[in-house]
Amino acid sequence: MGEIEDGEADHITTDIQGQKCALVCECTAPESVSGKDNLPFLNSVLKNPVCKLYRFPTSDNKWMRIREQMSESILSFHIPKELISLHIKEDLCRNQEIKELGELSPHWDNLRKNVLTHCDQMVNMYQDILTELSKETGSSFKSSSSKGDKTLEFVPINLHLQRMQVHSPHLKDALYDVITVGAPAAHFQGFKNGGLRKLLHRFETERRNTGYQFIYYSPENTAKAKEVLSNINQLQPLIATHADLLLNSASQHSPDSLKNSLKMLSEKTELFVHAFKDQLVRSALLALYTARPGGILKKPPSPKSSTEESSPQDQPPLMRGQDSIPHHSDYDEEEWDRVWANVGKSLNCIIAMVDKLIERDGGSEGSGGNNDGEKEPSLADAIPSHPREDWYEQLYPLILTLKDCMGEVVNRAKQSLTFVLLQELAYSLPQCLMLTLRRDVVFSQALAGLVCGFIIKLQTSLYDPGFLQQLHTVGLIVQYEGLLSTYSDEIGMLEDMAVGISDLKKVAFKIIEAKSNDVLPVITGRREHYVVEVKLPARMFESLPLQIKEGQLLHVYPVLFNVGINEQQTLAERFGDVSLQESINQENFELLQEYYKIFMEKMPPDYISHFQEQNDLKALLENLLQNIQSKKRKNVEIMWLAATICRKLNGIRFTCCKSAKDRTSMSVTLEQCSILRDEHQLHKDFFIRALDCMRSRQTQGALNESDDPETGCLTDNKPTSRHFYPVALLLVSSHLLVVWLILSLALLLAKYQ
Repeated sequence: MGEIEDGEADHITTDIQGQKCALVCECTAPESVSGKDNLPFLNSVLKNPVCKLYRFPTSDNKWMRIREQMSESILSFHIPKELISLHIKEDLCRNQEIKELGELSPHWDNLRKNVLTHCDQMVNMYQDILTELSKETGSSFKSSSSKGDKTLEFVPINLHLQRMQVHSPHLKDALYDVITVGAPAAHFQGFKNGGLRKLLHRFETERRNTGYQFIYYSPENTAKAKEVLSNINQLQPLIATHADLLLNSASQHSPDSLKNSLKMLSEKTELFVHAFKDQLVRSALLALYTARPGGILKKPPSPKSSTEESSPQDQPPLMRGQDSIPHHSDYDEEEWDRVWANVGKSLNCIIAMVDKLIERDGGSEGSGGNNDGEKEPSLADAIPSHPREDWYEQLYPLILTLKDCMGEVVNRAKQSLTFVLLQELAYSLPQCLMLTLRRDVVFSQALAGLVCGFIIKLQTSLYDPGFLQQLHTVGLIVQYEGLLSTYSDEIGMLEDMAVGISDLKKVAFKIIEAKSNDVLPVITGRREHYVVEVKLPARMFESLPLQIKEGQLLHVYPVLFNVGINEQQTLAERFGDVSLQESINQENFELLQEYYKIFMEKMPPDYISHFQEQNDLKALLENLLQNIQSKKRKNVEIMWLAATICRKLNGIRFTCCKSAKDRTSMSVTLEQCSILRDEHQLHKDFFIRALDCMRSRQTQGALNESDDPETGCLTDNKPTSRHFYPVALLLVSSHLLVVWLILSLALLLAKYQ
């Protein structure tokens, strides 16, 4: 075995005929099939690999060789630290904007002070957690025994790569990766009141029914306010930079350079103007006006969506009558329109002046800048233009006017939209911030696994043109296999996990060339939109398509399918409620089906025709839907079908249970043996033997009693007597069995009261 040459190996005697494990050896050598060029990149993600080498007979009595590798990931700690740093920066900026809201009436000013006090405490807590994480050394993953540790709550549990490499005598060598990780959940905060799915729904319902003191903005409007604020912060410096470049081109008297600079300035300015078209800004300005000293607020203003604005006949009577929007005799509702429109007018003046300057200079064509409205040459004509006069002197006052108009818009919009964010924080302060913390914790755990999976998938498929085309054309499917029960605390874990995985839709990836030996990913953005920059060494970066090299954002489509498999799920199915699992599976099937439709629409016809010949995904999807709707108990067929579809769609596979130990290892080993049987012609008589071999303590390593391993099995193999000892004792007496059932039912009812 070539893999053994670089590492130590302990040979284990095996006897296939005696039905013993077909384990060849154990080694710690790094993987060699990916090529030495990729090793520095892999080492930036993976650490401490443990390898097992097997050989099993095929159906034609030949031998296949299997290399099984489990590796830790140093991203377990790196990604949470990046994310917490980003949260601190975002929260400090938001707190500063709240302070700069200006003078408010006593009611709102007291609310602001209270909000800032609590938000400052939250920032201090994040800073303390980041400090403690920076001190962590040693292990590169968080063990299950530390899941209740507050300082490590942002770190995923037992994040590992489980890789199986198959060398077949006739078929092409293949690689199968599964990321194993504990379910993303806020273990430190506990699950007494449920998980994020329930808590967010309850919080939003209470906010909607709030009283006079607060103004209700829907989650969509709050997210829109954050998006517009983010666009403002990005576009304002860009516009200023392009305006200075335009002046620089004018000073050089270069018509071509002037046209190019004007084109960039026009594009960014139009994006800036369009960002304020939403009705939310108008209603927020009015709400802020009523919150100033002397403002009259009879009823809280309700924000209107752009749909409501464009279809007044479809609005309910309250919105149609505008009774919820306060009117004040001193408030000019058209003032914002004038201020906002001045930016576009200033741009039109600049475009007209540039056209005139180039025309007078002998240019045969205008600049052709992109502008939505009509040009206003009269404004440009107000400034006398002479052929020999300096272009810079004629454009400078117009650029200055543009910057002044833009500054006034930014000031008003920032204050009004920050007032919207104040409403979200002002209601039920401790609960709101604790929900934010819980969501950040769960998302951090989910994101660490996603980034690890994305980098591994990119490395293994870097030279696959079809995969790279799919990556920038459609995006990647990311399939999570959940093994949590819908019983007791695991209900809350599943609710946390569902929200955390759904939040991964806010993540986009961007691949950049590494300028140094540091190839660790970097996270930018904000809570509603994250960009993960993945660094590739120059040689690997050059092999990418042009679209990816130019910085196109790459999107992911996360889906979660959960099937409880342990004895607690048996209790839930007989005495409890499994509707949470059913609704999660149904919702995520619709997401998976939507991705399949996008995949078939956007990929090139020649690729689709070849793809359909190799895969019958439509039948697999129909089969998956039937199994989801069948409501069969412990239907593990759902997991197998979802995993198969994911692999055929070049997706990233995850397997999760409470701690990524027993249930996860049972699932992964079953999946690996099933792949060997279905894809690589494993001899049918050796399926169970291969499964036992991969699961044996000799190959998996003995568990300590203090590890408190989870229970559950996916196969019909006889479980250990430890699992069923209490039940065997109860079966001695039917009376004891009845008492046990009654007590279990009583505890279950008490849990849901």
